[in-house]
Amino acid sequence: MRETLAEWRPVIDETIADLLPREVDAEYLESFFGEATYSYDPEGVQCALSDPVWDLLDRGGKRWRAVLFLVFLEAFGEDPEPYLPYACIPEILHNGTIIVDDVEDGAAIRRGEPALHHVYGEDVALNAGNAMYFLPLKILTNDPADLPAERRLAAYEMLMYELNRTHLGQGMDIYWHNEREVRIGREEYLEMCACKTGCLGRIVAQLAAIVADQPPEVTAAVADYAELTSIAFQVGDDILDVENSLGRAGEFGKEFGNDIREGKKTLLVIHAIEESDPADAERLQEILGAETNTDEEIVEALSIIEGAGSIEYARERALELAAEARENVRGLDLEPAATDQLLEFTEFVVARDV
Repeated sequence: MRETLAEWRPVIDETIADLLPREVDAEYLESFFGEATYSYDPEGVQCALSDPVWDLLDRGGKRWRAVLFLVFLEAFGEDPEPYLPYACIPEILHNGTIIVDDVEDGAAIRRGEPALHHVYGEDVALNAGNAMYFLPLKILTNDPADLPAERRLAAYEMLMYELNRTHLGQGMDIYWHNEREVRIGREEYLEMCACKTGCLGRIVAQLAAIVADQPPEVTAAVADYAELTSIAFQVGDDILDVENSLGRAGEFGKEFGNDIREGKKTLLVIHAIEESDPADAERLQEILGAETNTDEEIVEALSIIEGAGSIEYARERALELAAEARENVRGLDLEPAATDQLLEFTEFVVARDV
């Protein structure tokens, strides 16, 4: 899977550059956004949109959502090449959510460098992030693969439904962050992941199924696969944040103790609060509820989480989710090689170290 991701990433970036060039000029603006009423300012668009977006993209990211879309098409027996622009839809959406999420969380670091709002300002970051929710819709409008009208409409309706649920999940996460004394359970946390992270995965699978004209039962099965895999990915991300802070992960690209500093209600934290002795549980909640934390307090919180066996619990839960995901594609009549990649991907999202 790592080789597949590495192979496709340059191609994905080239295709994104067709949608939003690294160098913006008047010709691009008129061809993409229509004739100006008066006069566009290419320099302004360059500085406020293209530069911050490509700054983020060039920092890394695996482009796994775009690549997973292409693997799905291969599984459906389609040549993925004509659909490369569609593969960029979930990837651009994902990066837009990252930019906005970092502003909302007050994040300091993203992919090893200062978060975009610290580089360009909150106004530029929010506008660029929001633009990335809408730019991909132009792909469906321009329709490079010449899809039938009913499939394009189905894709629009699916995107609107899933994007609304994405913001539902983000709203839950923000509320838990702001109201740090709120107690939530494991099921509420997983539901938040299903919305915030799972919906982007569902977009990947459903978009591939729609453009490949798959029947409803196949679309539903691959959507469930992608949702469960995405939740497993999020739990894996939470584990990596802790292990990175404990010095056990690779170059994760986030601040030391990032989730603790932000008071995140992760699966590890919820488990630790439920399973620790009352004094440790209360202390962990106190650290999470503080506006700021010292490095010593971060280490103390990590020690409580590790001592409660929460890392092992979260990893086991992620593996269970990955196993559930695999069951959704095993019974489908898909191309064998691509099916193997889909099965392998569910293991990659849990076992990765960056």
